[in-house]
Amino acid sequence: MNKKRKLDIVVISDVHIGTFGCRATELNNYLKTINPKTIILNGDVIDIWQFNKRYFPKPHMKVIKQLMSFITSGTKVYYITGNHDEMLRKFKGFRLGSFEIVNKIVLDIDGKKGWFFHGDVFDVTMQHSKWLAKLGGIGYDILIMINTAVNWISKKLGYGKLSFSKKIKNSVKSAIKFINNFENTASEIAIEKGYDYVVCGHIHQPEIKEIKSNKGKTLYLNSGDWIENLTALEYHNKKWNLYEYEKDQIAKNIQLNYKIKDVEAFENNNNKLFEDLLIEFNLNKNVK
Repeated sequence: MNKKRKLDIVVISDVHIGTFGCRATELNNYLKTINPKTIILNGDVIDIWQFNKRYFPKPHMKVIKQLMSFITSGTKVYYITGNHDEMLRKFKGFRLGSFEIVNKIVLDIDGKKGWFFHGDVFDVTMQHSKWLAKLGGIGYDILIMINTAVNWISKKLGYGKLSFSKKIKNSVKSAIKFINNFENTASEIAIEKGYDYVVCGHIHQPEIKEIKSNKGKTLYLNSGDWIENLTALEYHNKKWNLYEYEKDQIAKNIQLNYKIKDVEAFENNNNKLFEDLLIEFNLNKNVK
Protein backbone atom coordinates (compact mmCIF):
# COMPACT_ATOMS: atom_id res chain seq x y z
CA MET A 1 0.00 0.00 0.00
CA ASN A 2 1.35 3.39 -1.01
CA LYS A 3 1.85 6.04 1.64
CA LYS A 4 -1.24 8.16 2.19
CA ARG A 5 -1.14 11.71 0.86
CA LYS A 6 -1.17 14.36 3.58
CA LEU A 7 -3.70 17.11 2.93
CA ASP A 8 -4.86 20.14 4.89
CA ILE A 9 -8.47 20.18 3.66
CA VAL A 10 -10.58 17.82 1.56
CA VAL A 11 -14.02 18.84 0.28
CA ILE A 12 -16.41 16.09 -0.84
CA SER A 13 -20.02 16.65 -1.88
CA ASP A 14 -22.96 15.03 -3.63
CA VAL A 15 -22.12 11.42 -2.82
CA HIS A 16 -25.81 10.43 -2.61
CA ILE A 17 -25.29 7.39 -0.39
CA GLY A 18 -28.36 5.17 -0.57
CA THR A 19 -28.99 5.60 -4.31
CA PHE A 20 -28.13 3.38 -7.26
CA GLY A 21 -25.92 6.04 -8.82
CA CYS A 22 -23.59 6.41 -5.82
CA ARG A 23 -20.02 5.40 -6.69
CA ALA A 24 -19.18 4.26 -3.17
CA THR A 25 -16.45 1.80 -4.15
CA GLU A 26 -14.50 4.51 -5.93
CA LEU A 27 -14.95 6.91 -2.99
CA ASN A 28 -13.76 4.19 -0.61
CA ASN A 29 -10.64 3.76 -2.74
CA TYR A 30 -9.98 7.50 -2.67
CA LEU A 31 -10.45 7.78 1.10
CA LYS A 32 -7.92 5.00 1.59
CA THR A 33 -5.21 7.08 -0.13
CA ILE A 34 -5.49 10.33 1.87
CA ASN A 35 -4.64 11.62 5.34
CA PRO A 36 -6.41 14.98 5.72
CA LYS A 37 -6.46 17.33 8.71
CA THR A 38 -10.00 18.51 7.86
CA ILE A 39 -12.78 16.91 5.84
CA ILE A 40 -15.71 19.00 4.68
CA LEU A 41 -18.72 16.98 3.56
CA ASN A 42 -20.48 19.67 1.56
CA GLY A 43 -24.03 18.40 1.31
CA ASP A 44 -26.02 15.54 -0.25
CA VAL A 45 -23.69 12.94 1.22
CA ILE A 46 -26.57 10.76 2.41
CA ASP A 47 -29.55 10.97 0.06
CA ILE A 48 -32.45 11.03 2.53
CA TRP A 49 -34.90 11.98 -0.24
CA GLN A 50 -34.42 8.68 -2.07
CA PHE A 51 -33.10 6.57 0.79
CA ASN A 52 -34.41 3.02 0.79
CA LYS A 53 -33.21 0.75 3.58
CA ARG A 54 -33.75 -2.23 1.27
CA TYR A 55 -30.94 -0.82 -0.88
CA PHE A 56 -27.86 -0.15 1.20
CA PRO A 57 -24.98 -2.22 -0.18
CA LYS A 58 -21.76 -2.88 1.69
CA PRO A 59 -19.64 -0.25 -0.15
CA HIS A 60 -22.09 2.44 1.03
CA MET A 61 -21.72 1.31 4.62
CA LYS A 62 -17.96 1.15 4.07
CA VAL A 63 -17.91 4.88 3.20
CA ILE A 64 -19.65 5.71 6.48
CA LYS A 65 -17.27 3.42 8.34
CA GLN A 66 -14.23 5.12 6.79
CA LEU A 67 -15.57 8.56 7.65
CA MET A 68 -16.15 7.38 11.21
CA SER A 69 -12.55 6.17 11.39
CA PHE A 70 -11.39 9.67 10.41
CA ILE A 71 -13.52 11.14 13.20
CA THR A 72 -12.27 8.71 15.85
CA SER A 73 -8.68 9.44 14.84
CA GLY A 74 -9.21 13.16 15.48
CA THR A 75 -9.67 14.46 11.94
CA LYS A 76 -12.03 17.44 11.98
CA VAL A 77 -15.14 16.56 9.97
CA TYR A 78 -17.78 19.14 9.09
CA TYR A 79 -21.05 17.87 7.66
CA ILE A 80 -22.64 20.75 5.74
CA THR A 81 -26.30 20.02 5.02
CA GLY A 82 -27.67 20.02 1.48
CA ASN A 83 -31.10 19.63 -0.06
CA HIS A 84 -31.08 15.83 -0.29
CA ASP A 85 -30.10 15.57 3.39
CA GLU A 86 -32.05 18.64 4.53
CA MET A 87 -33.60 16.69 7.42
CA LEU A 88 -30.24 17.06 9.18
CA ARG A 89 -30.67 20.85 9.25
CA LYS A 90 -32.74 20.50 12.40
CA PHE A 91 -29.55 19.16 14.04
CA LYS A 92 -27.42 22.17 13.11
CA GLY A 93 -24.77 22.66 15.78
CA PHE A 94 -24.70 18.98 16.80
CA ARG A 95 -21.18 17.95 17.81
CA LEU A 96 -19.70 14.60 18.62
CA GLY A 97 -15.95 14.61 19.15
CA SER A 98 -14.38 16.13 16.04
CA PHE A 99 -17.64 15.82 14.06
CA GLU A 100 -20.03 18.75 13.59
CA ILE A 101 -23.22 19.37 11.59
CA VAL A 102 -23.53 22.88 10.10
CA ASN A 103 -25.44 24.68 7.36
CA LYS A 104 -22.41 26.74 6.34
CA ILE A 105 -18.97 27.56 7.68
CA VAL A 106 -16.33 30.25 7.32
CA LEU A 107 -12.76 29.09 7.88
CA ASP A 108 -9.47 30.94 8.16
CA ILE A 109 -7.19 29.23 5.66
CA ASP A 110 -3.59 30.46 5.86
CA GLY A 111 -4.79 34.03 6.43
CA LYS A 112 -7.56 33.88 3.82
CA LYS A 113 -11.27 33.47 4.44
CA GLY A 114 -13.11 30.55 2.89
CA TRP A 115 -16.91 30.42 2.73
CA PHE A 116 -18.33 26.88 2.47
CA PHE A 117 -21.97 25.95 1.79
CA HIS A 118 -23.83 23.43 -0.38
CA GLY A 119 -25.53 25.84 -2.78
CA ASP A 120 -29.17 24.77 -3.01
CA VAL A 121 -30.13 28.16 -1.55
CA PHE A 122 -29.58 29.56 -5.07
CA ASP A 123 -31.76 26.92 -6.73
CA VAL A 124 -35.15 28.39 -7.69
CA THR A 125 -36.76 24.95 -7.99
CA MET A 126 -35.71 24.21 -4.42
CA GLN A 127 -37.07 27.49 -3.08
CA HIS A 128 -40.45 27.44 -4.79
CA SER A 129 -41.22 23.95 -6.16
CA LYS A 130 -39.64 21.32 -3.94
CA TRP A 131 -41.85 18.57 -5.39
CA LEU A 132 -40.51 19.41 -8.86
CA ALA A 133 -36.93 19.23 -7.58
CA LYS A 134 -37.59 15.83 -5.99
CA LEU A 135 -39.17 14.58 -9.21
CA GLY A 136 -36.08 15.77 -11.06
CA GLY A 137 -33.89 13.93 -8.54
CA ILE A 138 -35.75 10.67 -9.21
CA GLY A 139 -35.41 11.20 -12.96
CA TYR A 140 -31.71 11.87 -12.56
CA ASP A 141 -31.28 8.66 -10.57
CA ILE A 142 -33.04 6.66 -13.30
CA LEU A 143 -30.82 8.29 -15.92
CA ILE A 144 -27.72 7.31 -13.93
CA MET A 145 -28.99 3.72 -13.65
CA ILE A 146 -29.45 3.53 -17.43
CA ASN A 147 -26.06 5.17 -17.94
CA THR A 148 -24.41 2.62 -15.62
CA ALA A 149 -25.91 -0.28 -17.58
CA VAL A 150 -24.84 1.23 -20.91
CA ASN A 151 -21.30 1.80 -19.63
CA TRP A 152 -21.09 -1.81 -18.43
CA ILE A 153 -21.98 -3.01 -21.92
CA SER A 154 -19.65 -0.43 -23.49
CA LYS A 155 -16.76 -1.63 -21.31
CA LYS A 156 -17.42 -5.25 -22.28
CA LEU A 157 -17.25 -4.23 -25.92
CA GLY A 158 -13.99 -2.37 -25.38
CA TYR A 159 -15.37 1.15 -25.72
CA GLY A 160 -15.05 4.12 -23.37
CA LYS A 161 -17.50 5.49 -20.84
CA LEU A 162 -20.37 7.82 -21.69
CA SER A 163 -22.16 10.35 -19.48
CA PHE A 164 -25.71 11.10 -20.55
CA SER A 165 -26.24 13.77 -17.89
CA LYS A 166 -23.02 15.54 -18.85
CA LYS A 167 -24.06 15.60 -22.50
CA ILE A 168 -27.47 16.96 -21.56
CA LYS A 169 -25.98 19.68 -19.33
CA ASN A 170 -23.42 20.67 -21.94
CA SER A 171 -25.95 20.85 -24.77
CA VAL A 172 -29.01 22.44 -23.16
CA LYS A 173 -28.71 26.21 -23.11
CA SER A 174 -30.88 26.60 -20.01
CA ALA A 175 -28.60 24.20 -18.08
CA ILE A 176 -25.50 26.14 -19.12
CA LYS A 177 -27.19 29.39 -18.14
CA PHE A 178 -28.19 27.97 -14.74
CA ILE A 179 -24.61 26.87 -14.01
CA ASN A 180 -23.19 30.24 -15.01
CA ASN A 181 -25.78 32.08 -12.93
CA PHE A 182 -25.07 29.83 -9.95
CA GLU A 183 -21.31 30.45 -10.14
CA ASN A 184 -21.69 34.20 -10.61
CA THR A 185 -24.28 34.61 -7.84
CA ALA A 186 -22.19 32.71 -5.31
CA SER A 187 -19.07 34.65 -6.29
CA GLU A 188 -20.72 38.08 -6.23
CA ILE A 189 -22.01 37.52 -2.69
CA ALA A 190 -18.60 36.19 -1.61
CA ILE A 191 -16.90 39.30 -3.03
CA GLU A 192 -19.34 41.59 -1.20
CA LYS A 193 -18.67 39.73 2.07
CA GLY A 194 -14.90 39.84 1.55
CA TYR A 195 -14.35 36.09 1.22
CA ASP A 196 -11.27 34.94 -0.67
CA TYR A 197 -12.79 31.54 -1.46
CA VAL A 198 -16.37 30.42 -2.05
CA VAL A 199 -16.74 26.64 -2.02
CA CYS A 200 -19.94 24.91 -3.14
CA GLY A 201 -21.36 21.64 -4.40
CA HIS A 202 -24.95 20.95 -5.52
CA ILE A 203 -24.71 21.42 -9.30
CA HIS A 204 -22.40 18.43 -9.97
CA GLN A 205 -20.06 20.67 -11.94
CA PRO A 206 -16.45 20.55 -10.65
CA GLU A 207 -14.64 23.84 -11.07
CA ILE A 208 -11.85 26.10 -9.84
CA LYS A 209 -11.76 29.57 -11.33
CA GLU A 210 -11.27 33.18 -10.35
CA ILE A 211 -14.32 35.37 -10.79
CA LYS A 212 -14.05 39.16 -10.86
CA SER A 213 -16.54 41.98 -10.55
CA ASN A 214 -16.28 45.73 -10.24
CA LYS A 215 -16.17 45.21 -6.46
CA GLY A 216 -13.25 42.76 -6.38
CA LYS A 217 -12.51 39.09 -7.00
CA THR A 218 -12.80 35.66 -5.39
CA LEU A 219 -11.80 32.10 -6.15
CA TYR A 220 -14.89 30.03 -6.94
CA LEU A 221 -14.56 26.31 -6.23
CA ASN A 222 -17.01 23.46 -6.73
CA SER A 223 -16.25 19.94 -5.54
CA GLY A 224 -18.41 18.28 -8.21
CA ASP A 225 -19.88 14.90 -7.22
CA TRP A 226 -19.39 11.16 -6.74
CA ILE A 227 -22.08 10.11 -9.18
CA GLU A 228 -20.62 10.96 -12.57
CA ASN A 229 -17.55 13.19 -12.20
CA LEU A 230 -15.95 11.47 -9.15
CA THR A 231 -14.18 14.62 -8.00
CA ALA A 232 -13.14 16.38 -4.79
CA LEU A 233 -11.32 19.53 -3.78
CA GLU A 234 -7.97 19.31 -2.02
CA TYR A 235 -6.06 22.07 -0.24
CA HIS A 236 -2.39 21.61 0.59
CA ASN A 237 0.73 23.80 0.67
CA LYS A 238 -1.48 26.90 0.32
CA LYS A 239 -2.95 25.73 -2.97
CA TRP A 240 -6.31 24.34 -4.11
CA ASN A 241 -6.45 21.44 -6.55
CA LEU A 242 -9.30 19.59 -8.20
CA TYR A 243 -8.98 15.85 -7.61
CA GLU A 244 -10.22 13.57 -10.40
CA TYR A 245 -10.57 9.88 -9.60
CA GLU A 246 -10.23 8.81 -13.23
CA LYS A 247 -6.69 10.24 -13.27
CA ASP A 248 -5.65 8.54 -9.99
CA GLN A 249 -4.15 5.18 -10.92
CA ILE A 250 -3.19 4.42 -7.31
CA ALA A 251 -6.76 4.69 -6.05
CA LYS A 252 -8.17 2.88 -9.08
CA ASN A 253 -5.89 -0.10 -8.43
CA ILE A 254 -7.08 -0.60 -4.85
CA GLN A 255 -9.17 -3.71 -4.38
CA LEU A 256 -11.76 -3.62 -1.62
CA ASN A 257 -11.77 -7.05 -0.01
CA TYR A 258 -14.77 -7.90 2.14
CA LYS A 259 -14.06 -10.81 4.45
CA ILE A 260 -16.89 -13.21 5.13
CA LYS A 261 -16.85 -12.43 8.85
CA ASP A 262 -17.07 -8.69 8.05
CA VAL A 263 -20.09 -9.30 5.82
CA GLU A 264 -21.80 -11.39 8.50
CA ALA A 265 -21.06 -8.74 11.12
CA PHE A 266 -22.49 -6.08 8.84
CA GLU A 267 -25.71 -8.04 8.29
CA ASN A 268 -26.11 -8.85 12.00
CA ASN A 269 -25.40 -5.34 13.26
CA ASN A 270 -27.12 -3.29 10.54
CA ASN A 271 -30.51 -3.13 12.29
CA LYS A 272 -28.92 -2.41 15.68
CA LEU A 273 -26.80 0.38 14.20
CA PHE A 274 -29.91 1.93 12.69
CA GLU A 275 -31.81 1.71 15.99
CA ASP A 276 -28.87 3.23 17.89
CA LEU A 277 -28.80 6.09 15.37
CA LEU A 278 -32.50 6.77 15.93
CA ILE A 279 -31.92 6.86 19.69
CA GLU A 280 -28.91 9.18 19.28
CA PHE A 281 -31.03 11.71 17.37
CA ASN A 282 -34.18 11.13 19.46
CA LEU A 283 -36.10 9.93 16.40
CA ASN A 284 -37.20 6.56 17.75
CA LYS A 285 -40.50 7.97 19.04
CA ASN A 286 -41.48 9.04 15.54
CA VAL A 287 -40.71 5.73 13.88
CA LYS A 288 -43.31 2.98 13.95
